Amino acid sequence: MDYETLKIVWWLLIGVLLIGFAVTDGFDMGVGALLRIIGKTDNERRVMLNTVGPHWDGNQVWFITAGGALFAAWPVVYAVAFSGFYWAMLLVLFAMFFRPVGFEYRSKMTDARWRSAWDWGLTVGGAVPALVFGVAFGNLFLGVPFTLDEFMRSTYSGSFWALLNPFGLLAGLISLGMLTLHGATYLQMRTDGALHERARKTGVLLGVLVAVLFGLAGFWVAGMDGYVMTASADVGAAMSPLQKTAELQAGGWMQNYSQYPLAILAPVVGFAGLLLASLFSLLNRGALAFVGSSLAQVGVIMTAGVSLFPFIMPSSLNPSHSLTVWDVVSSELTLNIMFWVAMVFVPIVLSYTAWGYYKMRGRLTTDFIEQNKYSTY
Repeated sequence: MDYETLKIVWWLLIGVLLIGFAVTDGFDMGVGALLRIIGKTDNERRVMLNTVGPHWDGNQVWFITAGGALFAAWPVVYAVAFSGFYWAMLLVLFAMFFRPVGFEYRSKMTDARWRSAWDWGLTVGGAVPALVFGVAFGNLFLGVPFTLDEFMRSTYSGSFWALLNPFGLLAGLISLGMLTLHGATYLQMRTDGALHERARKTGVLLGVLVAVLFGLAGFWVAGMDGYVMTASADVGAAMSPLQKTAELQAGGWMQNYSQYPLAILAPVVGFAGLLLASLFSLLNRGALAFVGSSLAQVGVIMTAGVSLFPFIMPSSLNPSHSLTVWDVVSSELTLNIMFWVAMVFVPIVLSYTAWGYYKMRGRLTTDFIEQNKYSTY
């Protein structure tokens, strides 16, 4: 496989890992975000926690693998992103700390204040990462304020608060709504009674609401200036980000849709998934609603990737310093080795994940929690 093809393959594989993370870990973050909203009693909240209890730590494999693959395949992106989004990433990590500790300790004591405090911690641990991931993606469309020197060292000139601009917050709300919808559809499959009914109504509402926000973001992106590469060295060879020129053009983020008409399938899948999740929630078909919300994750993430391509992290200070698929990758040998490792281990991860879900299928009830209150979360 030649170097240019490998660069595209790894752009696709990183996308697959991010989608895998959103589809698997997304629903347990969504369940966490809904914990204090639709879980009205202690037993209902225990039911919610136990629906994701056997899976949430296994789902973290996608998050860790995506981070590792980003570091190995796009080391420059990893370095620039973690310096530019340093405080945002720390906020995500601190919020995620509530999840493992909360799952383990929340039900160890019967004190209502103890459990309530951990419930709020788990709600924050589900909602904050979902919000911040969307804010980070939104800021990629606006450009990140960094420059590179001749030794490829980056200088970041922004701040954490600057990330919380109107478009970044809109993208954050889409991400939060999308993952919360995913959690609501998962709960429809795994619960019954009043909790199931509240999850169903939440799915109906969120599917429509996120579709409206996604459409609003699309109009916003179509009207903003986007980045376009105007000259480049051979993209099939090893090159640095300084060996190209790029500039801002009106409607630049829509250029890929005019050049590659099939790219429109990405937002179509996103809209269809959101509306199907809402429709099947209305019809009380939980499994199909979950399929719809999974399609929504795929479509929305693909829309972001297709719109940005070939840019990964545009620079708002100097567009020619932007990081792209062509100029931030590891060596051809590294990408080749990683490719064959991924071909072996990704199917293994998919297989044991599917086996785990199959063995832990079925609905959980408050009666089951009451009968097993010392052995469940």
